[in-house]
Amino acid sequence: MIRFENVTKTFKQGDVIRDISFEIQDEEIVVLVGPSGCGKTTTLKMINKLVCPTSGKIFIDNKDIAQCDSVKLRRGMGYVIQKTGLFPHMTVKENIEVILQIEGMKPDKREHVTTEMMRIVGMDPDQYLYRYPGQLSGGQLQRIGVARAFASDPKIVLMDEPFSALDPITRAQLQSELISLQTRLKKTVVFVTHDMDEAVKIADRICIIQNGRIAQYDTPENILKYPANDYISDFVGKKRIWNTPQLIRVKDIMLKNLVVCTPDTSLAECAELMAKNRISMVPVTDSENRVQGIVLQSDLIKQSDRNRPVESIMVKDFPVITADESLLETLNYILKNKLDFVPVVEDGKHLIGLITSRNLMAVLSRQFVDREGVK
Repeated sequence: MIRFENVTKTFKQGDVIRDISFEIQDEEIVVLVGPSGCGKTTTLKMINKLVCPTSGKIFIDNKDIAQCDSVKLRRGMGYVIQKTGLFPHMTVKENIEVILQIEGMKPDKREHVTTEMMRIVGMDPDQYLYRYPGQLSGGQLQRIGVARAFASDPKIVLMDEPFSALDPITRAQLQSELISLQTRLKKTVVFVTHDMDEAVKIADRICIIQNGRIAQYDTPENILKYPANDYISDFVGKKRIWNTPQLIRVKDIMLKNLVVCTPDTSLAECAELMAKNRISMVPVTDSENRVQGIVLQSDLIKQSDRNRPVESIMVKDFPVITADESLLETLNYILKNKLDFVPVVEDGKHLIGLITSRNLMAVLSRQFVDREGVK
């Protein structure tokens, strides 16, 4: 775990970082994001002591890094920068192995690790190991930089805008490859970017920095849905959530003020409820709000005796969904099963909401109207 406690960094021009405190958990990707000059790169460089705090403390696994040997600390971390930092006079193999050699790893072991890392980042070892950096494309150089950073099996990997100079297609590919690499190797990754789309795609948590202070530190989902203030809302973009619809949950769009009836409600009363509220179905719940069934208008209108209770005609076998299911999963489920509605439940049976095909389509259509100010 990496922990910042009341950290401030002052240069001649003034405070760049102002009294920040936050924690980065093991095996998560945390992205520091913000406009140029906000202090995100300075924050990153304080983790490996390339920059030292003016005040405050930084801990790694509860050890104050101010008390740690700087060289040893850095050797225990991977580091990837925008222009890779590869040595131009060394081959790809020599670049990847440089730290391994310093650490005293035997040649045959180094070769095994290097070959494996090349395969992990999607490059053929036989084709590329003995090339020089000047013979590679920008995307290939960044892959080698990532391979070198992960080769020594560090617990922490620092990445300072590593993909920002690449074309959009290569950049998207490398972002996806980083996610796959993290799934496999499970490192603690601290990643700097000024691109909110990139942050949302790769991060477990995002730390938005504004003028040297933490404006919001949360999951991508919570930042997109619940921006802490107007600055965050403007920086993120009010409709950016639609770029990642998998983050929209049923609980964000479900109907909550529901019309319900009990099993002993008469068919006549139920028909009145439907007519008054212009609905074609009513959930049936017990005294503890547990769903017992569904009354359909199509079934009700066939009944001649309206004094009977709704339990006599309610549908007991019906699909339900939970509040944390994604919008895309729900949409696919409704379309696949040709449903007009689905009750939303928690703890198995307790009714908390309703998704109807009509309200789902209304929510989806909002992204195409009122486009003024969309970012």
